[in-house]
Amino acid sequence: MKDGQEVRRVSTPVIAGVCGLALLTGGGIAWWTANRSPSPADTPSSAPTNAPALSPSPGESPVVIIPVPPPNPVQVPQVQTPQVQTPQVQTPNALIPKSPQPKPLPQTDVQTVQVYWVKDASGKFEGVPTKVAVKQADNPDAALQAAFNSLLAGPKDGTVSSEIPNGTKLRGLSVKNDGVYVDLSAEFTSGGGSNSMTGRLGQVIYTATSLQPNTKVWISVEGKPLELLGGEGLEVAQPSTRQSFDKNFPL
Repeated sequence: MKDGQEVRRVSTPVIAGVCGLALLTGGGIAWWTANRSPSPADTPSSAPTNAPALSPSPGESPVVIIPVPPPNPVQVPQVQTPQVQTPQVQTPNALIPKSPQPKPLPQTDVQTVQVYWVKDASGKFEGVPTKVAVKQADNPDAALQAAFNSLLAGPKDGTVSSEIPNGTKLRGLSVKNDGVYVDLSAEFTSGGGSNSMTGRLGQVIYTATSLQPNTKVWISVEGKPLELLGGEGLEVAQPSTRQSFDKNFPL
């Protein structure tokens, strides 16, 4: 300069060094720019900026184990099957087989009477009463007739006996207000001694009064009143009672 100021000159080597450094810097920037991958910010995209981030790939994501609870047992509801009611078909009574029914036993009312037998006790006859079941009768005549039929048929027990001769029949029997009337056949007076006569007379009197012990008894043979019995002439009181017999003919 004309004003006398001193101008500083830059040397050529310095300028060359600065230019070389600039070239190197620019080349490095260009190489780096060409080789780096574009970032999402630099790459234009048609998707909106608010798009959700992609899930990482299985290789990159951590393994997360989620505990699964055991399955609850499945309860199968019970289906109630409706009960079907079968209509009952009414079968006529004529077509129903009837099971055999046991026949009911005849309900026959029985009545107990006493029949008198005799038993030898040290040479003497002892009266032995035996209960006999006969059919229930509306009147005492039938009950006593059944008792006398059993008496004249003889005892079934071997420990007792009867002094009434075999073959003696009952010709008639009736119960009246004043007592019992018994009519026997002629066989009643046949055979035997005084003890036998006493025994058979006692059998008739006690059997005839089995329903009413205090009643009176009229005894006849072949329709005639019996006054004497046997060859010894055993006198028979008419009427006879248990009391008179025990007094006159103690067994």
